[in-house]
Amino acid sequence: MKNITLIALLFTSMISFGQSPFVVTNSVSPLTFEETTSITITINGNSFNETTAGIVGNALYLWSWSFDVNNAPGSILDCPTNGSWTNSNEANRLTYNSGSDTYSITFTPNVFYNRPGGAPIGRIGFLVKAKDGTGDKKSQDTLLDVGLFQVNLTSPNVNSSTIITSGGSLSIAANSTNGNSDYNLYANGVLLNNVNGVASYAYNHTSISSNQTYELQVTQSGVTKIKKFNVIVNPGTVNAAMPSGMIDGINYNSGDVTKATLVLDAPGKDFVYVAGSFNNWQPGTSYSMKKDPASGKFWLELMGLTSGVNNLYQYWVVDTTPIANSPSLVKTADPYSTLVLSPFDDPFIPATTYPNLPLYPAGQDREVTVLQTGQTPYSWINSSFAKPKKEDLIIYEALVRDFDSDRNFQDLIDKISYFKNLKVNAIQLMPVMEFEGNESWGYNTSFHLALDKFYGTSNKFKEFVDLCHTNGIAVILDVALNHAFGRNPMNRMWMNDPDNDGWGDPASDNPYFNTVARHSYSVGSDFNHTSALTKNYVKRVVKHWIEEYKIDGFRWDLTKGFTQNCTSGDDGCTNGEPTDRVPILKDYADYGWSLDPTHYTIFEHLGTDSEEQKWANYRLTGEVDGIPKGIMMWGKMTDNYATLTKGFVDDVKRVGHSSHGFTAKRLVGYAESHDEERVMYKNLTEGNTAGHNARLLNVALSRMKAMGAMHILVPGPKMIWHFGALGWESSIFTCNNGTTNFPTDPAPGDCKLDKKPQPQWVNNWLLDANRFSLYSTWAKMNALKINEPVFEGNYDIIPDVVSPATTGVKQRMYIYDNSLPANSLRNVVVLANFSVAALNVKPDFPYTGTWYNLMDNTSINVTNTATVINIPAGEFRVYGNQLATTLATNDFELAKSITLYPNPANDKFVLSNSASNVEVYNLTGQLVKTFKGNFETSHVFLIDDLNTGIYLVRINDDNKRQTTTKLVKE
Repeated sequence: MKNITLIALLFTSMISFGQSPFVVTNSVSPLTFEETTSITITINGNSFNETTAGIVGNALYLWSWSFDVNNAPGSILDCPTNGSWTNSNEANRLTYNSGSDTYSITFTPNVFYNRPGGAPIGRIGFLVKAKDGTGDKKSQDTLLDVGLFQVNLTSPNVNSSTIITSGGSLSIAANSTNGNSDYNLYANGVLLNNVNGVASYAYNHTSISSNQTYELQVTQSGVTKIKKFNVIVNPGTVNAAMPSGMIDGINYNSGDVTKATLVLDAPGKDFVYVAGSFNNWQPGTSYSMKKDPASGKFWLELMGLTSGVNNLYQYWVVDTTPIANSPSLVKTADPYSTLVLSPFDDPFIPATTYPNLPLYPAGQDREVTVLQTGQTPYSWINSSFAKPKKEDLIIYEALVRDFDSDRNFQDLIDKISYFKNLKVNAIQLMPVMEFEGNESWGYNTSFHLALDKFYGTSNKFKEFVDLCHTNGIAVILDVALNHAFGRNPMNRMWMNDPDNDGWGDPASDNPYFNTVARHSYSVGSDFNHTSALTKNYVKRVVKHWIEEYKIDGFRWDLTKGFTQNCTSGDDGCTNGEPTDRVPILKDYADYGWSLDPTHYTIFEHLGTDSEEQKWANYRLTGEVDGIPKGIMMWGKMTDNYATLTKGFVDDVKRVGHSSHGFTAKRLVGYAESHDEERVMYKNLTEGNTAGHNARLLNVALSRMKAMGAMHILVPGPKMIWHFGALGWESSIFTCNNGTTNFPTDPAPGDCKLDKKPQPQWVNNWLLDANRFSLYSTWAKMNALKINEPVFEGNYDIIPDVVSPATTGVKQRMYIYDNSLPANSLRNVVVLANFSVAALNVKPDFPYTGTWYNLMDNTSINVTNTATVINIPAGEFRVYGNQLATTLATNDFELAKSITLYPNPANDKFVLSNSASNVEVYNLTGQLVKTFKGNFETSHVFLIDDLNTGIYLVRINDDNKRQTTTKLVKE
């Protein structure tokens, strides 16, 4: 991933990224103000260097946010005119005052922040930044209280956690502005002390023997402000051997559903409490975790749990002597959570996507973990899926958020026929692990073992995987394990948090993360992959998704970052071959193969051939299990293919493995990916108009077929992107409203990360003759590639040199496997004319005789192998020495076809769509079984009472459309 593609999406003002590249001095006038008061913020230009800060033309912008009246962390809302991190809104640009070398902006808080319903503001925060903040071109955070009535907690600090021994005391002192106030001190929700009508307050709480959560409520003229702080009683260390077989995170007791054991590895921490719904979030000493002398890990057995009931918990992790700017107490969810609740994201998750989502616990903040004993395991329908060969892979890369209007896993399930009829045999999903926010590309991961709830439930995702496997489709996950973001517990437990807001960058004692990224493409916090703890964590992530979800492979994001040998600004090192990167990544690949010998391992590296060869050629021979390994590498060819489809000169030799020096076919070549401009958009905006006008929609669509021939049919794994098979023509910079906004626009913007409109379903592209023609053509090529052995053979890509002036627009490819029988399809010749005029292409057939057009089964008699073939502009030919065994057919079902799976079935089957009536007939036409009702896609139809044989199943869907399909009952 490129850095620029992430920051706009990932940054929110709820996350403090700690240290800043430039520090500013600022002032506000007036010093105290109400939310209805016009204020001016002034930045001293002499306090920072504009060039170093990335400020061009004095373009400095305010990035700001507001809190509610109680300044609760969960109440933070961004200023609606912030814009995006890569493109600040002009409304927030500061005025440069050249005479005083200052920058200033004036606004009225309640108007500027425009909180929903006019809710009152208790505090505002801001920083200043370059228009494009990529590279962290920002200042430090500044917080300002709103209102003439203010409360100053002088002892202890706001939101602090004071560590005491049992029986100790805490002195509390505060004062208020604007006159006398009433003070009410609560401890653990119970009124402890109150004093009315004074300007200052003092109280000493003595003989404290249990943890205390305090709220000092200060009221003046009907307005109440709350200051929170804590006391944590040091329970002392209880050393006790951890039960055998325990792993980090939740350990369920298989024989006793009333118990579960929690394990936390927190080096350098002194003690840990477990707070949760089972102790009303007020843990006593019985919820202090024990410490295992052998491993140093903290552990605690929870007892008295109720089977099937959701229990919520956090760790209270304490360091009695933290390093400078690090908190003594961090409240955090379990790093190994498989389900977390978030006060920031969960309120915006539709109930239709995640029914019965557990409620976030009132009065808490930050993420909490969900624990549930006695869970009913998912009943897998397909338990014997055989992965397609690496050489045969046709991978469909998809972003769940932008696949259909509901933006969830159910959308993928409902459209399984789209994938099946396209004949793809693998779906690669952009990250689905719990990420920050809801509408994201997913690379801002915070919990790598948890599924993001915005896409659906765990069982719904398993249903999708199950359905894919039943239809012969592998599921590959994009995993972002180069980095993590601010909510990640391993970041927060050892963080640099000078402003004490609970967010920060990794501190110097963090055992998982670097304080400064060790490569050039950093986003979030950079994992240190030489750390044993990091390696253990990564391997747990790999194990979890393989074993729990039957995931067939991983595409590893940003593998260039898996080094400790570079610096954040050293592109030469990062793009070179740092020696430590190869063994680190081989180790992770080996671990995945130890769990699943056929596991797909794909690296997004885009590096030097020599480094990539070390992975692609790794473990290809000498395997005890007889299964050659080898790591697949991403192979970007966007510009090359786009140049050809636009009607200009280029070549695509590097789409295959041999040009990279790979021994085996381990290059995942692609013309489009999530991160690249769309080829069709380039056709329509930059295409050659001299003849076959590539800028016309239907002309451009027809030219994409030739691209498929020179892409899909190249031996080795290939990838296609989201609706490329339907000719998606909107730019990657398309905004949610359908407009485009580019970084190079006169009013620069960046909609690259915006969620996209859904014309492919709204306008039913599968019923558009030109789009469906492209879809069905690629489907035929996919079927040929997957099913015909010759496409696992060798290949040569050679330009036609008959007419040198047009060399590069006439492409030829020879695919062959002479080890196949002579009477089989063992030679294929692909000819493509990417010109905008008809051209003669010299085929140079390997031999004379009858050759067959594999796309329509017509034949030609070749008496001279060099006799030219006239190919119209933008068209192609695929010739084979024999007819393909794969049917070349136009009989593709459209989008609403219904799939029955598994098929063959033993005692049950499921349908890919909802149905209102299902009837089963034997081959004599006798009705043998009827199901009536409103059946959802997850409904299981039992057929255990049917005899072995072949049946016809007639299905009526909710729209009274009827489909009949064959069922084989085993």
